[in-house]
Amino acid sequence: MRIEERLKELGLELPPAPKPVGNYVPGVLVGNLLFMSGVGPRRADGGAITGKLGAGLSIEQGYDAARAVGLNMLANVRAVLGDLDRSERVVQVLGMVNCAPDFIDRPQVSNGVSDQIVALLGEERGRGARSAVGMAALPGQIAVEVEMVLQVR
Repeated sequence: MRIEERLKELGLELPPAPKPVGNYVPGVLVGNLLFMSGVGPRRADGGAITGKLGAGLSIEQGYDAARAVGLNMLANVRAVLGDLDRSERVVQVLGMVNCAPDFIDRPQVSNGVSDQIVALLGEERGRGARSAVGMAALPGQIAVEVEMVLQVR
């Protein structure tokens, strides 16, 4: 099934791909690998989901923010590749969680992006290697940021 069809089936819509806010590009294609820049959680209205896990945001709120990152990442992938179905598989995901020093549930938060991508691409294409790390702060105090590497055709 095409990814765009799967989005409709799940009642999801990709937001417009944001313009870079610094001196970088959304993604770089090297051979058959696409290295995607970090993406944060934007709501449908364009506002960012901000806050610190373990100091105001719950695991559930972080998980939902990470799911939003999944849609934002795919919007950027589509903008770079022109067609989401050029995505062969997710190779690696780096989930960065804005959290208090004693917050230990970073993997549960990062599951939000992984679950979202697997739901859209399927187990074989959507599940890749992953790290979930804690950060003292992220740009604009966003709750979660994700980088991704994809194999493409």
